[in-house]
Amino acid sequence: METYEFYTRCASGLEQLLATELKSLKAQRVRPLKGGVAFFGSIADAYRVCLWSRVASRILLVLARIEAHDADALYAGVKRIDWQEHIGEGASIAVYAHGMNDALRNTQFTAVKVKDAICDRLREARGTRPDVQPKRPDVAIDVAVRNAKATISLDLSGEPLHRRGYRKEGVQTDAPLKETLAAGIVLAAGWRRMARQGASFVDPMCGSGTLVIEAAMIAADRAPGIMRDYWGFRGWAQHDEAVWGDLVDEADERLAIGLDGMPRIVGTDLDESVIAIARENAKRAGFADEIVFEVADAARLGDALNAPAGSRLGIRSAQDKTPGGGGSSESGLGLVAVNPPYGERLSSEAQLPAVYAALAEGIGLLPEGWKLAVITPDAAIDAALGLVPFETLSLYNGPIEADLRLYDVASPDRIELSLISLSGAERSVAVAEKNSDQFVSRFRKVAKERMKWARKNGVSCYRLYDADLPDYAMAIDLYEGAGRSAGERFVHISEYEAPSSVDAERAQRRYRDVLALVPSVLDVEASHVFSKTRRRDKGGGQYRDARGRSHVAWTGESGYTFEIDLGGYLDTGIFLDHRKTRELVGSMAEGTRFLNLFAYTGTATVHAAGGRAASTVTVDLSQTYLSWAERNMKLNGFSGRNHVFVRSDVVRWISEERASKRRYDLVFVDPPTFSNSKAMGKDTWSVQRDHVELLIGVSRLLARGGRAIFSCNLRSFKPDTEALERYGVRLADITTETIPEDFVRNPRIHKCYIVERIETA
Repeated sequence: METYEFYTRCASGLEQLLATELKSLKAQRVRPLKGGVAFFGSIADAYRVCLWSRVASRILLVLARIEAHDADALYAGVKRIDWQEHIGEGASIAVYAHGMNDALRNTQFTAVKVKDAICDRLREARGTRPDVQPKRPDVAIDVAVRNAKATISLDLSGEPLHRRGYRKEGVQTDAPLKETLAAGIVLAAGWRRMARQGASFVDPMCGSGTLVIEAAMIAADRAPGIMRDYWGFRGWAQHDEAVWGDLVDEADERLAIGLDGMPRIVGTDLDESVIAIARENAKRAGFADEIVFEVADAARLGDALNAPAGSRLGIRSAQDKTPGGGGSSESGLGLVAVNPPYGERLSSEAQLPAVYAALAEGIGLLPEGWKLAVITPDAAIDAALGLVPFETLSLYNGPIEADLRLYDVASPDRIELSLISLSGAERSVAVAEKNSDQFVSRFRKVAKERMKWARKNGVSCYRLYDADLPDYAMAIDLYEGAGRSAGERFVHISEYEAPSSVDAERAQRRYRDVLALVPSVLDVEASHVFSKTRRRDKGGGQYRDARGRSHVAWTGESGYTFEIDLGGYLDTGIFLDHRKTRELVGSMAEGTRFLNLFAYTGTATVHAAGGRAASTVTVDLSQTYLSWAERNMKLNGFSGRNHVFVRSDVVRWISEERASKRRYDLVFVDPPTFSNSKAMGKDTWSVQRDHVELLIGVSRLLARGGRAIFSCNLRSFKPDTEALERYGVRLADITTETIPEDFVRNPRIHKCYIVERIETA
């Protein structure tokens, strides 16, 4: 049989894996290159690769390498190829070009030049030109330009090999893995050997099910190309249908044998609509009865492996007293393969630590002999899982540079911690710090007491824990959903920066333990847990936040509904420690002309409007926050000409407003501790340095008998009362009365004062 030269393309990083696969498919003279693998073989060998390669993206039959130092040389070289041997009478063609050099800078121009050469050659030989059909042509010609050369090939695959035929176009999850990459991940983790030994397979964040379906294909010895209805070689003039038919028949026989004794294969995801898509994909792939899909948290991984089909495992019920675990298989082996959400698949970066914590909890109880394969661009996942990979493979997930990280899940550093949730469910959580049981004991006690207090007092969003144990220095807040989020609960965890005396790595282990433990104690889904790390900037009291994308929800306070963003910003949109201060604003607001300075999201304005203020003016430098404030007002039914929103630098606006005749009966002013916003130009703001000038200006905006409420969160703040009194401004400290019960452990959370103008005779 004649020997041909072929080139197979693949995702960057999978070249060695593809080379090994090609050797197993009887390819000869296999040579890995960047972005693909070259090999030699017969047409039957090429067909076999088309049908059976799990990681190749295209199979090209190399026809010629020609000069391409300019367009004329390219045209002449292409025209010399005997196209009659490859393109039959009446066959349609398409030309796809990539790469460029100094003379050929436009791939579309290159493709047209090659197309013209082919058509001219065939017209001279046959008297007719072939039809050009951009989509699914009979013969697809690939042109790769590099330096002064061009490689001309026939694309035997016709279209990318990741199109297996089990996905329905337009009905998929965000940023799904390509099938070829998913297969590469599973193969690199050693799944083929493990499946033969009866191991189990699970993807606890399965999305549309690609990893799970590819694992099932490997376990069943199913040819990945068996469902495809289009191939580039079918229109090739030298195509041998008999050879192809024999290979397909052989593949059918292998599948019939492979389906006997399939291992347990499970896919889980928190999103029920995503699981529905995965089930449909598996059904189209022919594995409806071989794959179990469950709606479940990654932390419930052990339960999912032992659950019957069709169950829902997201959160344990109070009657469920059995600790999680399981994951047994006949061989005692298993593989967890997962593509954790990041980029498009993650609504907020603030969710990522909780996602990792759920995964760590899920794998923490799996027995020895299990392995974990994770594709991620985030190297911090090692620390989050408390594991060290035994192998790392760099590759690309589409345009995203990522690593495939392979771990043994049985780590000697992980500890099983048994706990009872607030609903009475028994749980086992894998942790890295043995002292985390002290955190659980303290957190469960204070959370139970705080939730009882909140129900009694009608409080919907409040602080559960505030660094009660110095070694576990973080703030944990609970938000009961309202409005469109009614019936949901959200947890927001903020880590405080550990002092230099505390080992940073150990502090991180404790933080990761908390992220795993908190949802288990509170019976909250991991996807509703958001976390942020606080780090002080040099030279200021401002905190920095690695800002993620927004995750908007709604919560309630004093009968009002507020929009919160749990992911996009360091703070969520409502300062919980100001609950009593806002209530004070509402109690003082009736009939007043109300002014809110440094308004943030306008929560105080809502309270004033609800307290029957005659009018409100809301001022902030940020249009983002000002728009948010306006949405909060409309959420509660407050709109119209009596409610004005002003975007301006507050200090500058006060100066300008003083020149007008407008005066206010009640002012709320809550400035930041420090600010160097670009919108302020070269100016900076410091509440300690600048509060005297600010409050003098505010006092001049007060109507006769008017009052202002001034608050700040600088713990070391000391008002310059002497300077203020010289300018006729009096402060009365009301801090103690404005500290809510859920902040009594931290009474320095803010300072608050009543500001009045001293009337002179």
